[in-house]
Amino acid sequence: MLHLFQVWRLITNFLFLGKFSINFGIRLLMIARYGVQLENGPFQRRTADFLWMMIFGAFTLLVLSAIPFFSSPFLGISLVFMLLYVWSREFPDANINIYGLVTLKAFYLPWAMLCLDVIFGSSIMPDLLGIIAGHLYYFLTVLHPLATGKNFLKTPMWVHKLVTRWRIGVPPINRAQPDRSSGVAFRGRSYRVGG
Repeated sequence: MLHLFQVWRLITNFLFLGKFSINFGIRLLMIARYGVQLENGPFQRRTADFLWMMIFGAFTLLVLSAIPFFSSPFLGISLVFMLLYVWSREFPDANINIYGLVTLKAFYLPWAMLCLDVIFGSSIMPDLLGIIAGHLYYFLTVLHPLATGKNFLKTPMWVHKLVTRWRIGVPPINRAQPDRSSGVAFRGRSYRVGG
């Protein structure tokens, strides 16, 4: 029965980054460099949020690839480009050197890598899917909340519980609660008025 539906393909399609080539190596380096910078930067001590970004990205890519125009059997490259897009929005002013030839701002990196992939003969669709998914995530978690104050894509509690249960990443810093054991509500300084 399980073999009939091939449910594992919903996960394993994200593990294929293309044939072994220079592009394969570049994609691995992109995961290592930009993924780690996101984890150590905006997602530091927010492992659940980083995991939720990847889950949301994977789900978005699965939905987009179900549309005939965007159809793609493997979504690993798209997930890498989603990660790259989010990184480029979090670090827009970082200077990036591409192959030692061109230096540009990180904001333009996803588009430059898309152009290079097309020049080297790769399909444009996986890169474009990743950029769309990355933009959707960034819009719903950063741009829309800044404009309206409403965050529609908060990390669900089950992701926080999963991270805590499996002890994934570094636990978030717990803010110290004031000691109220002595029954005193205010422990501030006092000043004499008029004297």
